[in-house]
Parts: sequence; structure tokens; C-alpha cells
Amino acid sequence: MPSPETAEIDWLPIGRIVGPHGLNGEVRVYPDTDFPERFEQPGQRWLLKSGSSTPEPIKLIKGRFQDGKGLYILKLAGINHRDQAEALRDAKLLVTVDDRLPLEPGEFHVGDLMGLAVIVQTTGEQIGTVIDVYRAGNDLLEVTLIPTSLEHAPQDKPRTVLIPFVEAIVPVVDLAQRRIEITPPAGLID
Repeated sequence: MPSPETAEIDWLPIGRIVGPHGLNGEVRVYPDTDFPERFEQPGQRWLLKSGSSTPEPIKLIKGRFQDGKGLYILKLAGINHRDQAEALRDAKLLVTVDDRLPLEPGEFHVGDLMGLAVIVQTTGEQIGTVIDVYRAGNDLLEVTLIPTSLEHAPQDKPRTVLIPFVEAIVPVVDLAQRRIEITPPAGLID
């Protein structure tokens, strides 16, 4: 159960600890944000350990990008040994939603895209819902497709597709209406 001081706070995930780095308590973090300053500028962050529902405050001492790996190496206050860093595996780093950084036009916070309805622009048909965003050359939206009665029995796991998050394929992102419109090339969602 969240503590009184964290109960009403909305959180923005910025990364996930994927393991220790070295022997002195540093951790490797896979980023969920395009803002490197979240990992490079010292200051207050929040840590949500695997299996917990209450974030804990933690101070970022320093951080650096690990070239070629797409990861950041962080030094967190009070984490001084490899076993302490290992205990943080799969923990999420968070900031408060109030701490959102400004975006340029056409940029979106990943959390705002989650749960958006996916509509085929030419037909107006809803084909699915955004469930995740993956970083690649271009970001990819993972979309759970709405099953048709011919495709799946109700107990089957819904099918997902990856849709390139580029303007040519996703020309409309309407956060107010909680929807995106796509113009998929042939074969993308079939």
C-alpha cells in the first residue's frame, strides 16, 4: 500500500535496472526516456523495486551512457557493493509526472501513448490498442489487435503487431481523443 506521501503522486517511468555493473554498486539501466539528463544529472529519483507497489526515494550520484549498449551506468546513493546492485535488478526508476520535461512539436511521452486506440484512417475501423513502445532506428508501437471472430477463440492470446512510429504510417496522434490513426502499408497488420 502506498505511503501517505506517495499515495496521490502520479509516476513517470524513466528506466529499468537490468543488473549490476562492476563491483562497486553501479547499476546498468535500460532507458524508457529520450532525455539523457534523467541519468546524467545528479538528484532525486524514485525506485520501484520488483514486487513492490511503493516507490522509495533514491539519490542519483552520477551517470554515464555506455556506448554501443544503449544503456546507462548509474551510481546511486547507498548502493556500494555488487550484491546491493544485484538486489535492484528489474527495479524501475521513476520521476513524478510533475517533473516532465518539455517536448518539441511531434514528440510524445511514452506513457501518453499507452492505451491509445489504433484506427485505420481510411476506414475508421479500430484495429487495436497501443500496449508498448520499443526503441529502434524508428520507434515501434506494439499494438494488441482486436481479434475477429474467425481468427481466435476467446481463450487464445491476442495477436500483436509492431507499427513503425513514423509520420508516413502514423499521421495522427490525438491525445485528447485517446487515439492514433494509421495508414498501414500492405501486409503490416495482416
